[in-house]
Amino acid sequence: MGSSMRAVLLLRFLTFATIASSIGSCIGNLVVPACRESEKQELLIFKQDLTEPSNRLSTWVSEEDSDCCRWAGVVCDNSTGHIHELHLDSDWGDSNAFGGKLNPSLLNITHLTRLNLRYNAFQGTQIPSFFGSLKSLTHLDLSQASFGGMIPESLSGLNYLESLVLLGNDFGGKVPESLGNLCNLIELDLSVNNFNGNASEFLDLLVTYSHNSL
Repeated sequence: MGSSMRAVLLLRFLTFATIASSIGSCIGNLVVPACRESEKQELLIFKQDLTEPSNRLSTWVSEEDSDCCRWAGVVCDNSTGHIHELHLDSDWGDSNAFGGKLNPSLLNITHLTRLNLRYNAFQGTQIPSFFGSLKSLTHLDLSQASFGGMIPESLSGLNYLESLVLLGNDFGGKVPESLGNLCNLIELDLSVNNFNGNASEFLDLLVTYSHNSL
């Protein structure tokens, strides 16, 4: 191999090594922000009203170095540190399911897009009306979580909601017609409940609203 060829190969190797080193340095310096302190405090307030027999939220503590983005069930945005998702679901038939009260401190977690409380034991509790003020929600799953009563009209204010899953609870009365205002809704599951009236009437209503929004 000639000296000129060796020089070219050496130059290419050095160039590649420099680029690789630069990329590694950038990755090493990449800092994922910790959760917002204000949102951390709101979660701690929310935890106080929950019952959790198996202490599943043991990572939810107030210590200064405790990053709530690393807490069980919490998902944050990697670029902002805002809490985006809260997954407090249990396994089907789990005797250690969550129960108790749902504290409105969640209202102060304003970037929350997904709330999952599936398979819990809220013992006939009605869906809190403040859920309708969680304006950023796109997905709400309350399936088989022992909710009861009537679906609150306030849910119709969730303008970005794409998925609403309420199956397997003890909801009664009529399905609020105002849910027809949820023009971004893609998935709706109200099965295995005790609603009055004809379900087809509500489906017709949804179709009417979807046509009007086109």
